[in-house]
Amino acid sequence: MGLIQNPKIPDADCTLAICSLLQAHYQYVPTLPGNALYLAIFVLLLALQLGFSIRYRTWGFLGGMFGGLMLEILGYVGRVQLHSKPFIDPPFLMQLVTLTIGPAFLAASIYLYLARLIVATGPSLSYFRPRTYTILYISCDSISLLLQAAGGALASSATTASADQTGINIMIAGLGCQVASLTLFLSLCGEFAFRVARNLSAMDPAFAALRATFRFRAFTAALRVATLAIFARSVFRVAELSQGFHGALANQEATFMVLEGGMIVVAVGALTIFHPGITFGGRWADAGWTLRGEKKIATDAEAAAEVAGRGRWSRRNVFGRRGEAQLRREKDVDVDVEASEEGIGAPPYESTMAFGDAAGRI
Repeated sequence: MGLIQNPKIPDADCTLAICSLLQAHYQYVPTLPGNALYLAIFVLLLALQLGFSIRYRTWGFLGGMFGGLMLEILGYVGRVQLHSKPFIDPPFLMQLVTLTIGPAFLAASIYLYLARLIVATGPSLSYFRPRTYTILYISCDSISLLLQAAGGALASSATTASADQTGINIMIAGLGCQVASLTLFLSLCGEFAFRVARNLSAMDPAFAALRATFRFRAFTAALRVATLAIFARSVFRVAELSQGFHGALANQEATFMVLEGGMIVVAVGALTIFHPGITFGGRWADAGWTLRGEKKIATDAEAAAEVAGRGRWSRRNVFGRRGEAQLRREKDVDVDVEASEEGIGAPPYESTMAFGDAAGRI
């Protein structure tokens, strides 16, 4: 199986029968079943993300997920090609660049995820306004993405060892920026959770029924799992690239399959199973933030009615059993208030403007 180096044979003409793996990009032949499995998983996850986002109109969240998953798919197409053509440049460069920068897009969706979580829990409990989190993290993520893309482009077009190393160093800087951004993200998430635990009474009542559901609790857990998975993957890639393309970590496929592909599958899987559209039901738009003035937040009953009208979902489907009980209590309160205030003209239940106040401050 190509035990002798044949430097005179062009890479395009090399096969495992006549060339050594020492001449290939990796010192192993990428597994076909493993890489094909990851390819199929990412195609399936992309289809599910598209379906959920169209159903629930979560366009902002879809943007990052679509970009990240498309890059993951292209990356594993390249690795599948490397199985039979481990000596040529195009598939190697394709998987190198796409798998390196893809998670930056996924991280952007996670940052949007957090902003909605803060609004649904209570913006007054957060150190920053929801939009400040989004703007801060998307800015950091953009810098990370640009550095990784620039480094990958330079490394892929390098004709000298010096230029190749420069490209690697720039990619490491981009990944380091991503690790720092995720570290800050985890720290601020922990700080927000601490504030919430100490001030439960300050949570926004407009989302009380939503927060009572299992879906919402699972949603917060999925956010943590996805963030930690991408964080672990990014730390691994920094360590891998710091040794260069011919280092020990870069040539251990089992490690790569677990800490690169495996971590991204876990992250995207968590964000798909507990998709924000499913979690929020008809409240996804209400949990957004705006750069303009006030925005009406619908009550849980209004949101349930909207979803029922569009997708024939019952209240239990949207909010769960505990949420359904909360909605019944709200309905009883509405009837009592209407009876006691007959002739006064006061509305039985006013939509809150608290979110507009929170979103208008930065």
